[in-house]
Amino acid sequence: MKTTTYLPAVAGLAICATGALADTPVLQVMTYDSFVTEWGPGPAIEAAFEAECACDLQFVGTGDGAALLARLQLEGPRTDADIVLGLDTNLTAAARETGLFAPHGVDADLDLPITWTDAEFLPFDWGYFAFVGNQGEAAPASLQELADSDIQIVIQDPRSSTPGLGLLMWVKAAYGDAAPALWEALADNVITVTPGWSEAYGMFLDGEADAVLSYTTSPAYHLIAEEDASKVAWPFAEGHYMQVEVAGKVAGTDQPELADQFMAFMVSDAFQSVIPTTNWMYPAVIPADGLPAGFETLVTPETALLLSPEEAAATRDAALDEWRTALSQ
Repeated sequence: MKTTTYLPAVAGLAICATGALADTPVLQVMTYDSFVTEWGPGPAIEAAFEAECACDLQFVGTGDGAALLARLQLEGPRTDADIVLGLDTNLTAAARETGLFAPHGVDADLDLPITWTDAEFLPFDWGYFAFVGNQGEAAPASLQELADSDIQIVIQDPRSSTPGLGLLMWVKAAYGDAAPALWEALADNVITVTPGWSEAYGMFLDGEADAVLSYTTSPAYHLIAEEDASKVAWPFAEGHYMQVEVAGKVAGTDQPELADQFMAFMVSDAFQSVIPTTNWMYPAVIPADGLPAGFETLVTPETALLLSPEEAAATRDAALDEWRTALSQ
């Protein structure tokens, strides 16, 4: 008798549970791998947004930042992504050319060093590229001094990584027509080129390189999370190239209201307060509690370098050729 009555009850519960899951809307956000790791911003942001949206927020990691654009260009209108998060201003012109993005519709007071007017791409964080080395070791004062030294560095591939592409733009913005000569001198310092930031930074931490291409904010991780002040960003006389990371709403999303809700959530305190101590960048909107203690110790470049999205797009192919030529010799 118990079996006869129990099984239909269980079956009924299973059907109800399946129906409930089927009714939960899903928002898919395509981003870079480090964003979705357990130590990245993804888990905390997912929990905070799902508490508001009654939805299932799914982050999909796709290599490093520049790989996002390549995947998006490959998938085109067939993409399952509702939001693409992790492009930067060196890539937004090419992303715009795909015709896959809709206006974000968010009006927010952003805390950026530049005026933001892009209607399709909305910033979520920003920072400055820098070479990070160990405290107490001789540090070069410029890209040229680094190239003239015997310091061994690891960098990222500009075809798959936004820091790698940022270095190309940095050299081009600082040296212009003299960029090929700088790359020729710097090539001997490069011990390897990795697909993404995580691999490169891991090699540096393992002692396989003297320094790594990263950010002026990277030492904050070691200082705050590890109470370790041994990692430092080197300030360079030419200035430092800025990165502004953005997200965009895919025009063909089948969850337009949820996508709009996420874009607005992205500049809220619930999202922005997570960024400094998980993505280790400056938030696009300073949280109500301000920046964490330790950020005041970071290097502040005297000169900020940044090409417009259009300038970066026009420069990219020539800069890649210069980089490839130098590193292949």
